[in-house]
Amino acid sequence: MNCPVCHCIATDPYATIGVLRYWRCGRCAAIYLGPEQHPSAEVELTKYRQHQNSIDDVGYCEFLSVFATPLLARLPAAQRGIDFGCGPGPALAHMLRAAGHSVALYDPMFFPDDAVLASRYDFVTCTEVAEHFHAPAQAFAQLFGLLRRGGLLAVMTGFPPPLAQFASWHYRRDPTHVVFYAPETLQWLARQYGASCEIPCRNVAMLRLEG
Repeated sequence: MNCPVCHCIATDPYATIGVLRYWRCGRCAAIYLGPEQHPSAEVELTKYRQHQNSIDDVGYCEFLSVFATPLLARLPAAQRGIDFGCGPGPALAHMLRAAGHSVALYDPMFFPDDAVLASRYDFVTCTEVAEHFHAPAQAFAQLFGLLRRGGLLAVMTGFPPPLAQFASWHYRRDPTHVVFYAPETLQWLARQYGASCEIPCRNVAMLRLEG
């Protein structure tokens, strides 16, 4: 089975948990389910509607600050960005706008405005989204394509634990999470697009295109 992130054929069975069979790529270290085990769009939408991501949710905003703080530290003033996969309650965009940046919204289910995908941005945020990509190679090509030269792609996603802890990992148990990225995976992606990759803290990566 080819890796859906880097298309490498050097993949091996990683774990079988109930009916779910996971694979791991020998080149980019991505862990993923086969496409036959991806959830339907209806299952995804039902799950997404259960997410609590309101700007009024103090706990959620504290969670997002782990991502927003290093991102804001790397952005010059008054940058133009897009929150890709913002969900029904775009709390992150609110936080970034409060810091003086302009932020467009895109989500294929909740903000399906394709017009915003025709522009180029100083930064693109992708928080708790990449693990849902059914076709991650194509999705990351789209994300990098939204950036201007020197732009920043900021990603937040759960880095997988060691194999002994994988079955009990809460992040894996979400039925809409179909691919998991190690730091090495994001570093591989950065190299393919001529970008640097910085990991300022666990589960957060900053990928900057060369200027």
